[in-house]
Amino acid sequence: MFGIENYLGFIAAGLILNLTPGADSVYIITRSVAQGKKAGMYSVLGISSGGLIHTVFASLGLSVILAESPLAFTVVRYLGVGYLVYLGIKMIADQGSGKSPDTVAFGQPDLGKIYRQGMITNLLNPKVALFFLAFLPQFIEPSQTHGALPFLLLGGTFMTTGTLWCLFLAFSTSMATKSLRNNQRVEKTMKKISGAIFIGLGLKLLLTKSA
Repeated sequence: MFGIENYLGFIAAGLILNLTPGADSVYIITRSVAQGKKAGMYSVLGISSGGLIHTVFASLGLSVILAESPLAFTVVRYLGVGYLVYLGIKMIADQGSGKSPDTVAFGQPDLGKIYRQGMITNLLNPKVALFFLAFLPQFIEPSQTHGALPFLLLGGTFMTTGTLWCLFLAFSTSMATKSLRNNQRVEKTMKKISGAIFIGLGLKLLLTKSA
C-alpha cells in the first residue's frame, strides 16, 4: 500500500513507542502540572507540529544531514539545550506576581507562546530527526516508487497516535493536580520545580551523542 509494508506492525510498534516515557512526555506532563490543562494540550499540539515537520524533513532526506554531519548535529543540539535551559530559568524566575512570562491578561496562559515553545523544543532535538530517519524506512518497501508519500503517511500515523496519547496525559495530569494549582504558594513552587525539570531536560540533551 503506497510503498508501505507491514502497516499494522508499524501501528503496533508506534503505539508501544508512544506509551514509552520520553522527553516529550516529561515536557507535556510538566507543563500540565504547572500551568493546567490548556497549557498541556497546546504543548502537545506544538510538539506534534514539530514531529510532522521532522517527518517532512525525513521524507525529503534533510535528516540525513544531521545523521552524517557531526557539526550540524552538535549545532542543533546546543540550540536545543540553550532553549530548554532558557525556558527553565524563566519559569524559576517567575515570582508569581504580576505578569508571568507565559501568561497574558488575567493570568491566563499565553497558549500561542506555549504552542510555539513546544514546537521549537521538538524541532531542536536532533535525536527526534534521527529517530524518524531510522524508524520509518523499516516499514517502507525498498523498491517503492511513491516518493515521499510513504514517509508522510507513516509519520502522520505515528504523530496521530502519539498526539492522542499525549493529550490524554495532559488532560489527566492537569486534572489530578488542579487543586494544587489553586494554592498560590504551591503553584509558585510547582513552577520552580517545572523550571528545574526543563533545565534537567536540557542537560540530558547536552549529553546526547550523534549516532
